[in-house]
Amino acid sequence: MKKNIKVIIPAYNEEGSIANVVNDIPDIVTEIIVVSNNSTDKTEENAAKAGATVLQENQRGYGYACLKGMEYIATQKDNPNIVVFLDGDYSDYPEQLIEIVDPIINDDIDFVIGARVQELREAGSMTPQQVFGNWLATFLMKLFFGAKFSDLGPFRAIKYDKLLALQMEDKTYGWTVEMQLKVIKQKLTYKEIPVKYRNRIGVSKVSGTVKGTIMAGFKILSWIFKYSFK
Repeated sequence: MKKNIKVIIPAYNEEGSIANVVNDIPDIVTEIIVVSNNSTDKTEENAAKAGATVLQENQRGYGYACLKGMEYIATQKDNPNIVVFLDGDYSDYPEQLIEIVDPIINDDIDFVIGARVQELREAGSMTPQQVFGNWLATFLMKLFFGAKFSDLGPFRAIKYDKLLALQMEDKTYGWTVEMQLKVIKQKLTYKEIPVKYRNRIGVSKVSGTVKGTIMAGFKILSWIFKYSFK
């Protein structure tokens, strides 16, 4: 497979981490796209200095930012083969991107997710509510759809044509689970790769707040139940 890999990084007020994320992404990547989700700090400036293409999405929401990155890619003459999604908080290890895309390049897998397995997680890097939420969501996906996912990790790669076929629509917290549910429904091939995970730089906008935790849980469960009755 020809390697034309684009990375989309949604980022909201990640001035302390975004340059680290961009700098640690391997050279096999064609373009790094940081989507500033209405940031009010130096996220955009620091990302640009590190060499990323910087876009602005003023509508707050993880899905809004991801969709903005996809819209930008769609306007380009040379579309990628693979799109990687990665958070801007430096909790993932960007250098593991090579491991994430390898099954797509060498084994023709459609979708790969970085699974934040317990033995590779830094202490405290995932809150108890995150751990429980991931367990519940993946348990329900296994129960209803026979899925073999163990995580809703944000570090993921997918063939570009398959990404377009998913017709992603969630604008906020349900982006990751929507993608995984649609991968199952469309019978795409998928694989999990165990990845390391560390304490993020700064405070989480989702698990770090009561409102964010509740809203994320609601959106994740609503997507699962929506698809279970289709």
